[in-house]
Amino acid sequence: MRWITRPGWPGNLLAMAAGGLTPLFLAPFDLWPLALLSLALFYLGLRELKPRQALGRGWCYGFGLFGAGTSWIYVSIHTYGGASVVLAALLMLGFVAAVALFFALPAWVWARWLRRNDAPLADALAFAALWLGQEAFRGWFLTGFPWLYSGYSQLQGPLAGLAPLGGMWLVSFALALSAALLCNLPHLRERKPVLAGAVVLLLAPWVLGLAFKGHAWTTPAGEPLSVAAVQGNIAQSIKWNPEAVDHQLQLYRDKTFVSKPVDLIVWPETAVPVLMDSAQGYLSVMGRFASDRHSALITGVPIRQVEDGQRRFYNGITVVGDGEGLYRKQKLVPFGEYVPLQDLLRGLIAFFDLPMSDFARGPADQPLLQAKGYQIAPFICYEVVYPELAASMAARSDLLLTISNDTWFGTSIGPLQHLQMAQMRALEAGRWMIRATNNGVTALIDPFGHITTQVPQFEEAVMYGEVTPMRGLTPYLQLRSWPMTVVCVLLLGWALLRRRV
Repeated sequence: MRWITRPGWPGNLLAMAAGGLTPLFLAPFDLWPLALLSLALFYLGLRELKPRQALGRGWCYGFGLFGAGTSWIYVSIHTYGGASVVLAALLMLGFVAAVALFFALPAWVWARWLRRNDAPLADALAFAALWLGQEAFRGWFLTGFPWLYSGYSQLQGPLAGLAPLGGMWLVSFALALSAALLCNLPHLRERKPVLAGAVVLLLAPWVLGLAFKGHAWTTPAGEPLSVAAVQGNIAQSIKWNPEAVDHQLQLYRDKTFVSKPVDLIVWPETAVPVLMDSAQGYLSVMGRFASDRHSALITGVPIRQVEDGQRRFYNGITVVGDGEGLYRKQKLVPFGEYVPLQDLLRGLIAFFDLPMSDFARGPADQPLLQAKGYQIAPFICYEVVYPELAASMAARSDLLLTISNDTWFGTSIGPLQHLQMAQMRALEAGRWMIRATNNGVTALIDPFGHITTQVPQFEEAVMYGEVTPMRGLTPYLQLRSWPMTVVCVLLLGWALLRRRV
């Protein structure tokens, strides 16, 4: 196994394969022990490399991770973006090659300034801090791509109990620390005191995670609310076709009219595929129907507003009936909802001219939605994958809601990865989450991240179930990522100073 740590293509190929394990320890496979293997191989692969060599090895790991884990992007580009097979493949490879740099830079930093092969315990702590740093950085840089975080592997694993304590961040840190310590234990056999400390550090997060797994950090704020979520299963090919608008509006109307009386009726993202000011008559009818049933109807709808003399379009949510509120999406999907460098890219291929790809970003600190007297934190599609955004809104809420249209990803694993991240948000917040989607997975998630009710993907259906408003804050909602930020900054600073001594 010596060639794993040496420079050259054998080690680079292994790094690529280690990154490629990522989708296997996430949904829908959930083989969580592979997360430890993947991180351990990455850590070992950087042990003896010079900074320039580490840069290449980190890139190989990232290429394997995103190449295997985001293969569903090809479906969006080819099937729905109108690109040919060759062009779609080239765009996909270009994207993967670019985002792989998120691992190349930390690998270079590690080899150049932080690595301490002579101090295995300190080395493991610094590696865990750097690993968490790269996850946080790629969730922020250029609006972020917070996908495929290692911590999601533990949703059903032994470390799940850490999520309400420190969020997905603490889980990722614990995984990286455990992987590095397991690699370093053989080097500590002759150093008994340090070995004892390493064993304690290795076992502590797993014992703590198991101890708090299933612990209720929040309490009911009222009686359960009944929910009906309508899954329309509208094909993406007709979603924005003007000739299909009436069919879609009738489908959601009729499904709702014949549904059982419930407290909350939820439709998915852009279930109303026309601008809200053009759909006021329709929404008024649905609002009166909901009010007559003492229900609140929550739906996705595009919004047009004039601000400072300019027309802006938003991907939004509105509430009618026994509730109120308007929410405008804050985190937009590149190319799907806005086009970076649009003056250069629009018109090149159909993918850069997708319908509704000119949305504006909604303001921060918007009021939450209100329904049946409770505060609901809304997330539209991609927003639910941002841990800090979700935590800031969840802390003010009684319930969580996410609506989405994952039709763009076909039958790939993308929608299932998306669902897993929504489950983690519920676990972090200790709150019920309602998830309504166009073609799946429509589900109800309890405060422990477990799915209690769902309907099959790719079917027209109405999901019924109950959710309970919750009060109280988990430690993560109270402190957010600040404790982990301080710990990581101190560890990296300590490693840097020790390296220079």
